Amino acid sequence: MSSLDGFVVVDKAPGMTSHDVVAVGRRVLGTRKVGHAGTLDPMATGVLVLGFGNGTRLLQYITDGDKSYLATVVLGASTVTDDFEGEVTTRASAELIGAITHEEITSALHAMRGTIAQRPSSVSAVKIDGERAYNRVRAGEVFELPSREVLISQLDILEIRNLDSQIEVDIEVTCSAGTFIRAIARDCGDVLGIGGHLSALRRTRVAGFTLQDAVSFAEFKDGNFSPLNLSAVARATFNIRELGLDETLELSFGRSLAQNPLDGIYAAMSGDDRLIALLENREGKAKPIAVFAAAN
Repeated sequence: MSSLDGFVVVDKAPGMTSHDVVAVGRRVLGTRKVGHAGTLDPMATGVLVLGFGNGTRLLQYITDGDKSYLATVVLGASTVTDDFEGEVTTRASAELIGAITHEEITSALHAMRGTIAQRPSSVSAVKIDGERAYNRVRAGEVFELPSREVLISQLDILEIRNLDSQIEVDIEVTCSAGTFIRAIARDCGDVLGIGGHLSALRRTRVAGFTLQDAVSFAEFKDGNFSPLNLSAVARATFNIRELGLDETLELSFGRSLAQNPLDGIYAAMSGDDRLIALLENREGKAKPIAVFAAAN
């Protein structure tokens, strides 16, 4: 492995896309082989995991992990984007908003806990016929994406604030990959009959990576950070199989080993703490699904 293999966890600033951060990473890291684990909206801040070099080969597994967010839901108006940046499409009267109780809000949000069918926001990175949904919306197209199954394992209400023309609800969410927090705001407003959208979103965790692991975007842009190596990330992401020298040799040539103790993906680590391969039980053997390092 070259020195250009690893990860950086960036605290994304508002007003920029995830691709903007990747573009900066390509300049700072001196390689075009940079990717991220899970898109963040331009309005959102927080954890964006970047992989570079061979690190990009692990990103799909990090992306598939669950995620945690802090968000503010605004009840009383719907927007075309399901967040504050979009044009308002409906606005409830002060009388309707004032009639909503905290108990009704709590019931509407808590009903979304567990495994549910959620319709993604039309302005999302979901692809339709090969084109991102948000590009089709910006071109003036009107449509709804089909619902899909997601898991919301945590949805806690932190505070409810009744204001003159709206209600603000701070929530904390832990959910599976593919869950849209904007859709939670939209659907809560729909259930209550007054509309809803998101006014703030901060991602606090992606799989095993939290804000404590992150550098600010300014630090990242200035190159003021220490990357995480593949071994550290593998140990934080997968079950671990410690290899003997003979197993390391076998894997470096792409050969299978005896089965792992459990199903699922294992990171196979050499005695000198190098990530050699990812292993998965198949046909009675632990087969390498990706090989990263040759034996020394």
